[in-house]
Amino acid sequence: MFIDVATIHVEAGKGGDGCVSTRREKFVPRGGPDGGNGGRGGSVYCVGTSESSTLLDFRYRSRYKAPVGQPGGGQKKSGAAGEDLLIPVPCGTAVYDAASETLIGDLVETEQRLLIASGGKGGKGNWEFRNPRNQTPMKATAGKPGVSREIRLELKLIADVGLVGEPNAGKSTLLASVTAARPKVADYPFTTLVPNLGIVDLGDYLSCTLADIPGLIEGASAGKGLGHEFLRHIERTRALLLLVDPEQAPPAVALAMLRRELDQYGHRLAELEYAIVLTKSDLRSDEATAAALDEAQAWARRNGDPAVIDISAVTHRGLSELKNLVRHLYLESAPERDSHAE
Repeated sequence: MFIDVATIHVEAGKGGDGCVSTRREKFVPRGGPDGGNGGRGGSVYCVGTSESSTLLDFRYRSRYKAPVGQPGGGQKKSGAAGEDLLIPVPCGTAVYDAASETLIGDLVETEQRLLIASGGKGGKGNWEFRNPRNQTPMKATAGKPGVSREIRLELKLIADVGLVGEPNAGKSTLLASVTAARPKVADYPFTTLVPNLGIVDLGDYLSCTLADIPGLIEGASAGKGLGHEFLRHIERTRALLLLVDPEQAPPAVALAMLRRELDQYGHRLAELEYAIVLTKSDLRSDEATAAALDEAQAWARRNGDPAVIDISAVTHRGLSELKNLVRHLYLESAPERDSHAE
């Protein structure tokens, strides 16, 4: 089961209490205070991992608590610090404070750590309170409680190029044709219910990852259909391929809708480099294909002049040209993506 949003409660460990103790040794009549400090409570960290690709584990466990610090002891002994709690999350997970909706951090690399709840400080023992006026203080302080908070985890898949289109536009079929991925393919809308990833070989020892998300419909940016729920999974992409089936809608109408939804969703999706791919050419006559290409190219000239190609994922017509286009987008958009990452 693919789960990409989860809310959990985390609680860092309480600091250990300080100790009240007096030194008692033979031939030392006035030993004085020697109570040690308490140990720091364990902190809670999220850690990026490549061993998981979903937040499913957090559906079954939603509360995490780090160990407490140990109390101080006599002879100025400090208590042991509580062990830090490490919570593994898939790479690509954004961590938010659930109460304020502020971003705490973004985990995009394996073994990357993010502090989400600090452990409480240990209390002071009576050794810390000695002074010339009170050489035998009999007081200590309690450890401070650790930070407790609700956090929201949002998984955003890490891919290089995103496939965007209306339902049944041929995105999953294309992904299956150019990669080893095997998404569900069927002749009805919203066949794709979860994002799918596949790696395409671009030649010369170069490859990139394609992301296929559920189809977009009019109003997807406002929450209609499945598109809005999964648009976050193409936020990290370098570029987009806008897939259009001319048999479903005129290319100009479909492209205008897709660009409008990307713009209204935000998160720089409308700023990404993109190309236009007309799909299912095996189902059209040559005349219909030429007319669809003319319409799409005319729309492209009015909207930044992106590349336009026509393909058939079933007969593999145009797939070599498509791979060259993906290679171009992948290489040309790298500096732009790096500048956003900074």
